[in-house]
This record gives sequence, structure tokens and C-alpha cells, in this order.
Amino acid sequence: MVILSSVLLTVHDHDKALTFYRDLLGFAVTQDVSYEGMRWVTVTPADQPDVHVVLETPQSWPDASPADREAIAELLVKGLVSRLIFTTDDVDALHDRLSAAGAEILQEPVDQQYGVRDFGVRDPSGNQLRFNQPLADAPSWS
Repeated sequence: MVILSSVLLTVHDHDKALTFYRDLLGFAVTQDVSYEGMRWVTVTPADQPDVHVVLETPQSWPDASPADREAIAELLVKGLVSRLIFTTDDVDALHDRLSAAGAEILQEPVDQQYGVRDFGVRDPSGNQLRFNQPLADAPSWS
């Protein structure tokens, strides 16, 4: 058996990322550790304590050169580094909450042909996130 436990999400600034993931999305902070000039921050969705989102800056990529780190930072701003998809039980309420908080909405909620209602948003670092809610008559994904 193989279980997904962690995903790495590149961010520019840990504190701004925490404001988004902890304060707006309600994720729990499970680690916030500094080590040799780097910072290791891990958050988990409120109802999924076994799924960790590791927030890392380009400076924490051990094998990247300074030029690589700069290139990663530039791609991050364009939203070309990471994309995550989350499921929620009320996509419209989450959209309204993020929109009211000033989040950059990429797409308003819409019913998709593949069986979900979803919307897109960028986090403060430019990562593209999608939030979906299965439609009542959606085909099963399992």
C-alpha cells in the first residue's frame, strides 16, 4: 500500500502563506521550525491531519543554484510551479469567503461537465489552487 502523506508547495514568504492557509482556509500548523537559516512550515487541512502541505521557499531547495532559485521564484509569480486541487462541501461559501478577503480569483464557481462545481484562485505566492464540490449527479471517481 502506498499513501500520499505530503505535498511540497513553493511559496515566497512563509508568513504570507500562513495568513492564507491557516487564517483563510483554516488549515492547522503542524510544524514551524527554523534550521540553519531555513524555515520548515507544514500545514494540514482541518479534517485531514494525515495530509501535510509543506510550505517551502526556493531558498530551501538544497540542490538548486542561486540562478535556479531565482528562476523558480519567477515561475512561481506566473503560477507555473504548483497547482493543487481541494474538495469542499460548500464551494460557493468558500469562494465568497476568499473573495471577500481579497484573494485573487482566477475563475468564478461553475458547474463542470466532469461532475464538479469549482473555482480557481491564486495563493499569495501565485500558486494556482482549485476548489471543487462534487455535483449530486456526478459520476463516481472510484
